[in-house]
Amino acid sequence: MVRAAVLPAVGAPLETVSIELPEPGPGQVRVRLAAAGVCHSDLSLATGVLRQPVPAVLGHEGSGTVVSVGGGVTSFAPGDRVVLNWAPSCGECHFCVALEEPWLCQRANAATTEPYARTASGEELYPGLSVAAFAEETVVPVNAVLPAPDGVPLTDAALLGCAALTGYGAVHHSARVRAGEAVAVFGVGGVGLATLQAARIAGAERIVAVDVAAGKQPLAVEAGATDFVLASDTTAKEIRALTGGVGVDVAIECVGRGAAIRTAWNSTRRGGRTTVVGIGGKDDTVSFSALEVFHFARTLTGCVFGNCVPSRDLPVLAEHVREGRMDLSALVTERIGLDGIPAAFEAMTEGRGGRALVVFEED
Repeated sequence: MVRAAVLPAVGAPLETVSIELPEPGPGQVRVRLAAAGVCHSDLSLATGVLRQPVPAVLGHEGSGTVVSVGGGVTSFAPGDRVVLNWAPSCGECHFCVALEEPWLCQRANAATTEPYARTASGEELYPGLSVAAFAEETVVPVNAVLPAPDGVPLTDAALLGCAALTGYGAVHHSARVRAGEAVAVFGVGGVGLATLQAARIAGAERIVAVDVAAGKQPLAVEAGATDFVLASDTTAKEIRALTGGVGVDVAIECVGRGAAIRTAWNSTRRGGRTTVVGIGGKDDTVSFSALEVFHFARTLTGCVFGNCVPSRDLPVLAEHVREGRMDLSALVTERIGLDGIPAAFEAMTEGRGGRALVVFEED
């Protein structure tokens, strides 16, 4: 039996209980968690914005140590340090093979719909976003783990599994920020803080952070922001004023709300790029006039998992961490236990803090 934070039903409070976790089967790996980040996607699963079979153990941003492996697994062994990969590509579908865009893999979340454990009473449990990281241990497909990079504390490495890769990829792969450009980042949560750091690494000259909470300004500045704008009806005007009336070259939206996407678009210069990282609701719409689409010649792009290939990008990002260019610990504003996840969800809803990190064991 292991302790886990279980979502009994969509919209219901999480319950910290003991669950029965099976030994890994063929092609599976059992991992003892060191840490797990509390991401807005977990909140979206809990509230029904994203679909999730229930009851479920949420959590998809994690790191830990391999406890045991199932039949046929030769790439990992007990004792190996790993980072969980919540969106493993199948390597066989049209997106993986023909388009070479594995971040859009059709089967990336196939494990989400398959029960992986049971409650003490025998009820089947589903793994949130395939990996179920809000637990002391988890069992995942072997392609859902990546070697944890050397020289990075295992607790910090949890952030590599989502926030850091997403923010880094949004800047370098989706928006393709170039040295000297002006960038605006909407939302200073865990992903937003990673995006700010990535924009600094890319050589952006002016980096504007936007958030509804004035208290996030110090976090934003530490991450690399040169300016901070409090979100309001005049945000786009303020950003244009900071850029000589032109607008930023790149706006990256990390909130997942229609109004924020629209403001990011309005803050972008003619011919600039607006990238949407945040996950919004299906009924939250954004509208544009046909004339403005033509006139402004901007590019509006969605971004899934930073358009990253984790096996390719994780080593690059780890080098930035080792060299001090990216500070993973700066994304974390609170370290909690499993019982602290509901409060972390509440803080996220209210726009407080950066990333909350569930810590199971310190390095």
